[in-house]
Amino acid sequence: MFTAVQDVSLTLGAGEILAFLGPNGAGKTTSIKMVAGLIRPDGGWVRLCDRDPHGDPQAMKLVGAVLEGNRNVYWRMTPQENLEYFGVLRGLGQRRARQRATELLERFDLAHKRRVVVQSLSRGMQQKLAIAVALMHEPPLLLLDEPTLGLDVEATATVKHLIQEIVQAGCAILLTTHQLAIAEELAHRVAIINQGTILTEAPTPDLLRQFSGSAYTIELAAPLDTLRAQKLAMLRVGVDGTTLHLADPSQLYTVLELLKPLPLLRVAQEQATLTDVFLKLVQENRHA
Repeated sequence: MFTAVQDVSLTLGAGEILAFLGPNGAGKTTSIKMVAGLIRPDGGWVRLCDRDPHGDPQAMKLVGAVLEGNRNVYWRMTPQENLEYFGVLRGLGQRRARQRATELLERFDLAHKRRVVVQSLSRGMQQKLAIAVALMHEPPLLLLDEPTLGLDVEATATVKHLIQEIVQAGCAILLTTHQLAIAEELAHRVAIINQGTILTEAPTPDLLRQFSGSAYTIELAAPLDTLRAQKLAMLRVGVDGTTLHLADPSQLYTVLELLKPLPLLRVAQEQATLTDVFLKLVQENRHA
């Protein structure tokens, strides 16, 4: 028997984004389908605001989902028609569905495209509509799968801003993405899964701090002169063109004094990115 996930335990609060990350086949989709009530777990339980999605049909009204891009909209219908149709499907009366559709079209800057068929809209507009459809019944939990995949820079920025607005309004978001820079920017907490097991789950800043070193990087505006280069070599400071690497942070002020009055572009402690953390944990787990 194959075990898809084991001992996965996650908690997500209102107004919070949890980035749920892992390589392909790690168990993300299985876990999300259990949250969404599509797969019943062999053991353990799922609760959405104290409701069981596997035993209480009303629990599913607590979830909105944008899975696999924008496939939760009908391309031959207009944004207005999509919103009203899915609103009624999720329990809204016709009048409330129309009112809610108007609200979301305005909020997502789609009002001027309300009567244009979806397949004629840009990819960014289609994605905004997909998120709007998921929010029609005002769910407290939103599942977002790769919300910025395939979008250009401007559309990505727009969708990120919308996600932040949604969270600020009190909605909880479970975010899955392979674009780790997006997860690092948006997520309050990160959970990384591999081979069906959670490797780590922590607030994003804490996780990055845990994997960051104490070394410093100094970027110069111009190459070093020979005398300074020789003195830095004696201090065992790494020199790569106009970039200096200080493995010993206690040397920082000594090196800065030596460089005076050369113009500096940047002095920064070396910080791990979420990509660094992800790769390190997954590779260690793979070889364990």
